[in-house]
This record gives sequence, C-alpha cells and structure tokens, in this order.
Amino acid sequence: MSLLPHLPALFAALGLFLLGFLVIGPNIAAIMATSMHRGRANGLRLATGIGLGTGIWASLTVAGLASLLTAYAGAVLVLKLFGAAFLLWLAVKAFRSALRADAVPPVARNISSRNLFLTGLTIQLTNPKAALQWIAIAAVAVNGDAPWSIGALLIVGATLLSVICHGAYALTFSAAPIVAGYARARRWIDGTLGLFFTAAAFKLATTPITGRS
Repeated sequence: MSLLPHLPALFAALGLFLLGFLVIGPNIAAIMATSMHRGRANGLRLATGIGLGTGIWASLTVAGLASLLTAYAGAVLVLKLFGAAFLLWLAVKAFRSALRADAVPPVARNISSRNLFLTGLTIQLTNPKAALQWIAIAAVAVNGDAPWSIGALLIVGATLLSVICHGAYALTFSAAPIVAGYARARRWIDGTLGLFFTAAAFKLATTPITGRS
C-alpha cells in the first residue's frame, strides 16, 4: 500500500506534536529548572529520559489504536472526542497561563545526576495526560486504512522530535538571558497557542471518520 496518501496526515500529527512543545507543561518546566540550576548536561539527561518515555507512549497508543480501528470502525469517534477534549484542556491551560505569571518549580536537588535519565522516563510514563495527548495525535495520523509503516514513522518521528525539542529546552534555558526574554513574551505566546488548540480541537472533532472498506 502506498504511503503517499497518508503522509499529509502523518505530517499534520507530527506538527501538532511539535506545537505542544510551545506550551510549558510539567516536563518542560522540570527541564528548565534542572538546566538553570544544575547545568546543561543534567538537563539533557532529563530530556533524554522524557524522550524515551514519549516513544513508549507512542508505541502503546499506535498499537492499541490500530487494533481498535481494525475491529471497530466506530471506535474512532470515541478516540476523536477524547482527543478533542484533551486539546481543549491544552487550550484552557494556555489561556490560564497567559493570565498569570508562573514561576519555574524548584529543582529536586536530592536526585543524583546519574538518575536524572530514569527520572525523566518515570515522569513521562507516570503522566496519565500523555495517554490523552497520544490519542489526539495518533487519531490524526492513523486512520482505518493507514499501513503499519505510518504508525512506525509516527513513533520514530515523535521519539526523535521529543528528544530534540526537550534537549533544545535544556540547551536554551541553561542561559539566564533567554529565560528573561521568554518571560516577557510568554503571555502573548500562550494566548496565541490557546486559540490554536481550540481550533485544532474543533477540527479533530468534526473531521469525517475514515474506516476500512
């Protein structure tokens, strides 16, 4: 089966995944704090663990979603609604962040450098919101007639993007002037993202369902 008809949906899903990195959540906040207070190398260790956790969540979700779509075409509707609900939650989170000044949480100084990788992995795997995020992302890329290779590309692409993007936060926020610059523009950024996630939720919920013929 040709991959070409499914590539736009794959790129859209990866793009949606990338945009999620513009909203400061617990994972990114932890990397920011670790990088600023414990150095770049420790921030990268934490980021790599979170990236691996992303790959695990992606693998589990794609496998489960593909099975549901194979057996029950109507399950897509439920997944889309859950995904849309999560995107709306992100929108609310972004709007609330735009209305207040959030401080970066304190660093867990009792965690050794060698354990920061495992800490990042644990943070990601024990985050129930990651499952909802992946329902939203996988529902965009994996429809009823998508070949298995699309799911594989989504897993590999998301894992690499997670490591790269979380690592970029570690590199960036180890420099104090960057933190000050972001703080000045954060509210505008988060407000814009709130509008985007609201629109994305509407689009996901109203996209026609494609099942197997």
